[in-house]
Amino acid sequence: MVAPLSPISAVRNVRPWGGPISDILISDGVISEVVPASDAPVAPDEIDGGRMLALPGLVNTHAHVDKSWWGKPWQSYGGEPGTDGRIRHERARRDELGIPSVQTTAHVLGEFVRHGTTAIRTHVDVDLGLGLRGIEAVREAVAAYDGALACEVVAFPQDGVLRRPGVLPLLADAARAGAEHIGGLDPAGIDRDPVGQIDAIFALAAEHGCGIDIHLHDGGSLGAFQFDLIIDRTRRLGLEGRVNIAHGFAIVEVDAAHRRDLLQAMAELDITMTTVAPLRMPQLNLHEFAEAGVRYGFGTDGIRDLWSPYGTGDLMGIAWQYARGGGVARDEDLLRVVELATSLGAPFAGVERNDLAAGSRADVVLIDAENPMDALVRTLPRELVVGGGRMLFRR
Repeated sequence: MVAPLSPISAVRNVRPWGGPISDILISDGVISEVVPASDAPVAPDEIDGGRMLALPGLVNTHAHVDKSWWGKPWQSYGGEPGTDGRIRHERARRDELGIPSVQTTAHVLGEFVRHGTTAIRTHVDVDLGLGLRGIEAVREAVAAYDGALACEVVAFPQDGVLRRPGVLPLLADAARAGAEHIGGLDPAGIDRDPVGQIDAIFALAAEHGCGIDIHLHDGGSLGAFQFDLIIDRTRRLGLEGRVNIAHGFAIVEVDAAHRRDLLQAMAELDITMTTVAPLRMPQLNLHEFAEAGVRYGFGTDGIRDLWSPYGTGDLMGIAWQYARGGGVARDEDLLRVVELATSLGAPFAGVERNDLAAGSRADVVLIDAENPMDALVRTLPRELVVGGGRMLFRR
């Protein structure tokens, strides 16, 4: 699994965010101080960063670490198209591939880590065939990192909520067992009952004090209607700051005036979004969302799974895809994209602070780049990754 991780007392001779050469001092997994670089010899528990660019750890805000076939022989794409077709194909083959398991999850986590990810929010399938077994496997795989990798779990009803009697009690069991969030999936497109699904999962979240992270692929006016329902239930049940909409394609498909109204309501309730920056869709507009005050983060979605053979686990690659697809080119905007992939993503994974400053969790990624913008547009290899003050990866 994961080798014992050595504590590090300093990452020295680096350029935080591309600034002056500095030493990042670490104590008990937290950055204690960032000071001008010292000429003193590098101690055995310190890292010489060779004047490389230092960034905070990357935050993957939408993953599915429970169901990849990474580490197994190549799996040819099969099954029917569409969300429901992919669900059926996955259910038909997952047992054969041993999904979920600690081993397959460990392979995915290893890919995330070597690409600089130090904090994750992952959806984990919960259904009548699996029970909570997937969550247990993910927790065990993450535990091997002994706190050096931050992770929050969404109990995810991939096969629907209302159309499968017994799923709602499983979601309640997951919340009682410590899942930080419960999920939902296309209340209209899958369950054919948007009011019923949204009311049910919001009631569970209010009862158990957990968050909500709902997949919403439905587009156009149907998707926008479900945005309205989510906004209404968030306000009615006092769930401000605890609701996230994943994908949410409708937000880029409605007209500008309707989008402005939705974003204003979301900002008032701190309803967030996560995007995997799909190539086939217009991207969330960097300036519209910033001006409205709606927070969002980037995620890899599933990688090498029964939905798609694509994906590398590189969150910076998703940020690049978002920037390129959205026509982001100015330095200040490219920098903002890197911030979204790192420091601004921290709350999605339960990390209080993810920055290269005193008091932050000691998550540090070194890249041989001139500045953050250069690191983004060239998607350069991660040379060294530190999580919670411990070495996770060195190239």
